[in-house]
Parts: sequence; structure tokens; C-alpha cells
Amino acid sequence: MADKSWKRVEREVARYFGCERNPLSSRHSRHGTESDSLHDILYIETKRDKKFLGKTFLDLLRGTRIKAKKEQRIPVVCLKEHGKRGFWIVVHSEHLKNVANEVWVK
Repeated sequence: MADKSWKRVEREVARYFGCERNPLSSRHSRHGTESDSLHDILYIETKRDKKFLGKTFLDLLRGTRIKAKKEQRIPVVCLKEHGKRGFWIVVHSEHLKNVANEVWVK
């Protein structure tokens, strides 16, 4: 059976940041994080455009920031447009250097 498209997107984003997708990215996770990835310092929230349509952009960012703060991680939101290559990465300016280091320094 083929992977669901949102799982494929979560895997793509996790690989980009050098980690794996969290198979249970919810409060039921056995990995100790609600993040969509198993990154050590980034809290990554991944959304496809179809799933994102129900929330305002700022609600999504604020909610991710609150969850990341609880886990003492850096909040990162990744948005995938259906049928388009790549994805958008949204990071607060105070965290941009740290996130960039996680992507390019390793």
C-alpha cells in the first residue's frame, strides 16, 4: 500500500533537516516529542496545503511556538504546496541562524 502523501511530505522535511519522521507525532508519541520529526533541537511542524487551509497562518505559528517551548526546542513550520517541488520553511528571525546551522553546517 502506498504511503499517504502527508507522510511522504513529513519524511521529505525530516530528511532535509538530517533526521527521521516521528511515526507518532502527537501527544501519544513514545519518543517524547509532538514534533513531526525526531530532530534533537528543532520542533518541526509540517503541513500540506490541504491540511493548512483550516487555520490562519499566525495561529499555526503561535501554536507551534507554544509546543516547541514546552519541549525546549526551536520552532520551525514547513508548508508543502500540493504538486510543487520543495517546501516553505518559516522560522522566527531570532532562530534563523540556529536553524540554518542545522541544515548547512552538518
